[in-house]
Amino acid sequence: MATYKKRGFKPKNKVEEQLLEEQESTTAEVFNTLDESASKSEEWVSKNQNIILGIIGVIAAGVLAYLAYVQFMQNPKEENAANEMYYPQQYFDQALANEAAKDSLYTLALNGADGKYGFLDIIDEYSGTKAANLANYSAGMAYLNMNKYQEAINYLEDFSSDDAILGALSQGGLGDAFTQLDQPAEALGYYEKAIAHNTNDFTTPKFLYKAGITAIELNQNSKALEYFERIKNEFATSDEAKTIDAFIGMAKSGK
Repeated sequence: MATYKKRGFKPKNKVEEQLLEEQESTTAEVFNTLDESASKSEEWVSKNQNIILGIIGVIAAGVLAYLAYVQFMQNPKEENAANEMYYPQQYFDQALANEAAKDSLYTLALNGADGKYGFLDIIDEYSGTKAANLANYSAGMAYLNMNKYQEAINYLEDFSSDDAILGALSQGGLGDAFTQLDQPAEALGYYEKAIAHNTNDFTTPKFLYKAGITAIELNQNSKALEYFERIKNEFATSDEAKTIDAFIGMAKSGK
């Protein structure tokens, strides 16, 4: 049983006296050990002071260098890249509204003109910026609309975004490209990624519909039925819901 020394405590017998002596001896050993450890630590620090200060200096220099890079290099680079996006984006938007001249307009958006950068230039010159990432999306979609499917895949795969709409559209665009390349299994995987990326009234019914059609092509009728019924039950006002009963019947019949 452990004992401790109270003020004015006197052992009542030899057992208590022995326990008290052992406790005092143990306490003294503990303090001696702590003193020795502290002395050794101080001695180690003293011997290695230059090394320690050097390490601290390297860390401080690294932090300062990073802050300087962000302030004087990365931020201006981001700003310049964002400004460069204005020119090709104008051609991209015009191409969406002009079916007859879309290929020439998409080409201008991709390659630039009159000394102005296109999406491809921005990707190369401003790698690592938000604008370059967005340029990957725009370039991929431009190639998709020009029926250049492998090029579309190359650029869309390099785009990443948590944005509800753009993130889903990029995955769905990959699905469309693989569909056109007659690779339905790959296409279905990307349509499912587009569905999972975000639930909203714009992209979700669109890619549920495409996923359902592709699933039927792959003879995955139960999966197709699940997607079509989601459209009917959750997105009844969408364009895809207007003819969804026919597709539900197709999935149920296995035809």
